[in-house]
Amino acid sequence: MMMCFGMVIVMVFYNLAINGLIGVMSFHDILIQITIGFIVFILLDIFIVGPVAKKITFSLPFDKSKKAYVIISISFFMVVGMVLLMSLYALGVSYVMNSLSTESFMLSYLFTVIKNFVFAFPVQLIIIGPLVRYLFMKFVKKSKVLKAV
Repeated sequence: MMMCFGMVIVMVFYNLAINGLIGVMSFHDILIQITIGFIVFILLDIFIVGPVAKKITFSLPFDKSKKAYVIISISFFMVVGMVLLMSLYALGVSYVMNSLSTESFMLSYLFTVIKNFVFAFPVQLIIIGPLVRYLFMKFVKKSKVLKAV
């Protein structure tokens, strides 16, 4: 949940920035976008992308005892899956808000996917992923160990 929330926040503001909507949309509208985006993101993560990313990762021929390889592989496939699906969501929102350009749907989708992947993968791998793992180990895992004692 922490990972999903972090990525939704970062990606919503990234997409607002690249589409020139920061300062145009109200705080209330941005909060609605974050809330709906989080719900869609978490459902896709739990039911579709997460299981598929793990299945692909564990079917690949590499040494699974090396935790870094597993983390990078799962992160890569998670980002690919989420970018592909959340870009569809973003185009749907753009269509509903009547801000979808006159380009073809496939061209708009392709550009959205490329822009989102180029930003999301490094953010996930370098910032959000390590930060969430650190917070999880420091607070969640630690509190479980303390309760067990």
